[in-house]
Amino acid sequence: MNFNIPATSKLRDKTFTFGVATASFQIEGSSAADGRCESIWDRFCATPGKVLHGDNGEPACDHYRRLEQDLDLIESLGVDAYRFSIAWPRIEPSPGVWNEAGFAFYERLVDGLIARGIKPFATLYHWDLPQYLEDQGGWINRETAYKFAVYADKVSARLGNRVASYATFNEPWCSAFLGYRFGIHAPGLKSDRLGFQAAHHLLLAHGLALPAMRANAPKAQHGIVLNMTPSYANSDSPEDQLAAEFADAENTHTYLQPLLQGRYPTLVFAQHPDWAPIQLAEDLAIMAAPIDFLGINYYTRGVIEKSDSGDYQTVPQADAKTDIGWSIYPAGLTDLLVDLNGRYSNLPPVFITENGAADNTELVAGAVHDTMRTDYYNQHLNAVHQAIEAGVDIQGYFAWSLMDNFEWAYGYSQRFGIVHVDYQTQVRTIKTSGKSWQQFLADR
Repeated sequence: MNFNIPATSKLRDKTFTFGVATASFQIEGSSAADGRCESIWDRFCATPGKVLHGDNGEPACDHYRRLEQDLDLIESLGVDAYRFSIAWPRIEPSPGVWNEAGFAFYERLVDGLIARGIKPFATLYHWDLPQYLEDQGGWINRETAYKFAVYADKVSARLGNRVASYATFNEPWCSAFLGYRFGIHAPGLKSDRLGFQAAHHLLLAHGLALPAMRANAPKAQHGIVLNMTPSYANSDSPEDQLAAEFADAENTHTYLQPLLQGRYPTLVFAQHPDWAPIQLAEDLAIMAAPIDFLGINYYTRGVIEKSDSGDYQTVPQADAKTDIGWSIYPAGLTDLLVDLNGRYSNLPPVFITENGAADNTELVAGAVHDTMRTDYYNQHLNAVHQAIEAGVDIQGYFAWSLMDNFEWAYGYSQRFGIVHVDYQTQVRTIKTSGKSWQQFLADR
């Protein structure tokens, strides 16, 4: 199956960056290798009832031990770039101790990509906080933001300009809200106030880290990656319209507005002053340091109506759904990008840093014909094309994910990869979607 993209689309231009993405805890395994310490996800997985089927990060895709094989796999897809994350527990396994073996692994990864003509896109934090920092309060503790800035300094000093692009954080909404507000992700706390406090410290850490990162890697791009699920009102009623506006303010603009405008959206804390984080006078200015790019992760939309028991509730839709149950709504990606471009005059260049579908089609006779995922990519690539045509500066797109992996609280039950992984044998098989990517990229 070939992707059906207009012949004149910017997506067909070699200057547009295409890549695949992964995250350290989801693929690496080898949690005891090279001196790596326990992360909050190791602890969370070991807590009964937190992760489906009691799954954990071992061995995941055994990527740590199969690095060269996986680099060859990435090269075979024909992508321009590879987006990966660095495991803080491998780099600083105890406070102030910098682990040579951990650095060496990521140096081999970066150098292996460069040798294959693939641009390294590094994410410094994709949810795997060292447990010893969580024991001191984790992202509720302001000190963790300063600890992150030191870690970011060490990594960017070591990898320098070999990395084409550094993102400080992946999806701070998930770290803060799923981790500290709703209890769905590690460390599993449940408090509105703590969720917003964690969000504040994550954004502060981002701002604190940027100056050293820029000094260490002046030729690299530096930014952050946010996940966004645009909200659509379920009706034209003023109540539903306001509920959808509140949902977007709470989940998108609470994270983006401080970065681009140095302030929080007024709607959320006006309605819930008790949710407002404790902050110092200079914090918002630190957060608003200029970024070279904004990474946006998009999977689905939300349809919102007023709730009698809260601010809003999500209304189930008759949309087609992926196997994880998320609505397939490619127009939401175009709408989101166009809206952000109109709302923020200083919106930096955008990369779609994650987009993809859970499609659990099984391996049969050595093949995985994941047509739903392939269609999903085709539709969403066209949605990106339409946003570019509408004037949004989008410079790249990363498919989530390179291969099936540990899907957090869902364990190994959901497969997002364009490459199938047999978790028993660790055999990799490129799916129909992956072959479609190969063909599209080869045809550019």
